Amino acid sequence: MKCLITIKDIAELAKVSRTTVSRVLNNSGYVSEKARIAVQQVIEETGYVPSQHAKAMRTKKTKVIGVILPKISTDTSSRTVNGMNEIFANKGYQILLANTNLDKEKEIEYLKLLQSRQVDGIILLATNTDGNLLNEIKSMKIPVVLVGQEFPDIPSITFDDYGAARSLTELMVKKGYRNIAFIGVDEADRAVGFLRKKGYLDVMREHQLLMEKSWIQVGDFSIESGYEAMKRIMDSSSVRPDAVFAATDRMALGVWKFIKEQGWKIPTDISVTGIGSSETSKFIDPALTTIEYRNEMAGIEAAKLMLQLLKSEKPNFNKLVLDFRLIERDSL
Repeated sequence: MKCLITIKDIAELAKVSRTTVSRVLNNSGYVSEKARIAVQQVIEETGYVPSQHAKAMRTKKTKVIGVILPKISTDTSSRTVNGMNEIFANKGYQILLANTNLDKEKEIEYLKLLQSRQVDGIILLATNTDGNLLNEIKSMKIPVVLVGQEFPDIPSITFDDYGAARSLTELMVKKGYRNIAFIGVDEADRAVGFLRKKGYLDVMREHQLLMEKSWIQVGDFSIESGYEAMKRIMDSSSVRPDAVFAATDRMALGVWKFIKEQGWKIPTDISVTGIGSSETSKFIDPALTTIEYRNEMAGIEAAKLMLQLLKSEKPNFNKLVLDFRLIERDSL
């Protein structure tokens, strides 16, 4: 037996044509039951494994989807990728991950790199809505699906960031908090930076509540930046806030740490809330009041949308906004 088995060898051993072997391997076209059994028996006996590279050369498809993540280690990313993999694995696709580490320039760099690696499509968990990024996406020769941000005419899965921020701020007001500080991120990130801040501001203004300029600070998604932002708030405010709304759970954990170090009690002295429903948020004491997004569902829907685009089918939707769940815990 040859060390390298080819389709020609399989055909000769099974006494069928190479076309028949190809149809069996690709599960396409008519093949008699007798011929199919003969081919499968030879494949089993020889241990033949089809060359994915050769198949890609023939079909112009690699069965690989590039996924660009802002932070590969976060709960949000892992849940989203799990959702994608649930769909892609069942269809024989593999995922190739790229981590930008929140560097928006790398989003464009990885779009170009993944296309050069001949992935069939790219799913981008974008962190900005910069015009350069939009232009790059529009120039792509393969399908691109966005998760978390929205661009005109680009297929996307987003969350109701404005509505989530409004709901959380309304709950804080309903609970009797009046001096509510906010820690966000750069507004170049429209979803997390702009829309969540707008939801907070609109509720505060509607209730005609005081807002000191120093109460609004900017972090960079990290626990450390939440800690430093809270320190700036406390060092520069004439009135101490009685509640803090952090735009992400990780920054809320930094706020939580700072408050604990001062010897203050949560929520007796000051309450803390976040968005993201991270695993850690459940287990700190007191547990964090937060917003839960359907990240796994976002991954599932993004994968389904990508498969439709790859088949050149008309997608079920071009824009999908997923709902959220407010989880009230002991920090409020």
